[in-house]
Amino acid sequence: MTNTLKPAHRPLAYCTAAMALLTVVSGIGLIVDERTVLGEAVWLKPLKFSVSFALYAFTLAWLIGQMDRWRRTMWWLGTVIVAGFVVPEVSAITFQAVRGVSSHFNLTPGLDETVFMVMGGAAYLGWLSTFALGVFLVLQRRVDRAMAWAIPLGFVISLAGMSVGYLMTAPTPDQALSLAAGIDLTTVGAHGVGVTGAGSGMPLTGWETGAGDLRVAHFVGIHALQVLPLLAVVLSRLPWRILDGARTGLVVVAAAGYAGLTGLLLWQAQRGQALIHPDARTIAAAASLAALVVLAAAAVLACAARRVPAAAPAPAAG
Repeated sequence: MTNTLKPAHRPLAYCTAAMALLTVVSGIGLIVDERTVLGEAVWLKPLKFSVSFALYAFTLAWLIGQMDRWRRTMWWLGTVIVAGFVVPEVSAITFQAVRGVSSHFNLTPGLDETVFMVMGGAAYLGWLSTFALGVFLVLQRRVDRAMAWAIPLGFVISLAGMSVGYLMTAPTPDQALSLAAGIDLTTVGAHGVGVTGAGSGMPLTGWETGAGDLRVAHFVGIHALQVLPLLAVVLSRLPWRILDGARTGLVVVAAAGYAGLTGLLLWQAQRGQALIHPDARTIAAAASLAALVVLAAAAVLACAARRVPAAAPAPAAG
């Protein structure tokens, strides 16, 4: 598989365009619609999901466009992702935003519960379809070794990031006590850890500022699918001779660092700690991770530099 552009998967390409349009509509909604749900603007969630799904669909369309084998199978998998995952998920989120009610964790009997169940089924199908697509992409023949590592590592970390979403559907400690007491709840699950009700949120992202938030690790993890292949492409375009033997190693180091960052953010959130208020342990872990990544990258470059042949001396003037 090469980095040359080929015709993209059309359903995914159309999906990307639709998500871009929804981003614009949601942005307008944020300006003209003052309604809120649980302290958050009703159009913020459609905006965030449309941007994320636009990147997701564009990346998959590009990757499928690079394939040389099993193109028909890949086409069907990409179509299933659009029709069975992206469209139901985004449609449900947007539908609930229009109604002015919560889309996630909403188990109010009737329509709201049905919508949430549809979203859950779509998420499971999306995870499985993305996994299958990743397997077929890994089995492609590729000339670029850096990309050969970037694709599977990107998919693995992205799938792990998707899986963080399932942690949010588990009952919180207070909800678990209520359920054990036989109380019927209309809300089960939460993205915040260590917060009850609506907490204060960061601008644009809405992430909790006074408690842990599982959405941070979820967001960072799922976008490994864009970051690592993009890094491989950028490294392949740089003309520096020292990179000739270092590109693959740098991609692997970056993937390890990215996975470590995702795990660090998950660990921080599960301790009920806000992203912007790290404690000493979190800062120490982040500093250690950064140091290891820098040292590993330096080692890769040093090894590559030793393999670069010395330039031939210029001939003496006659």
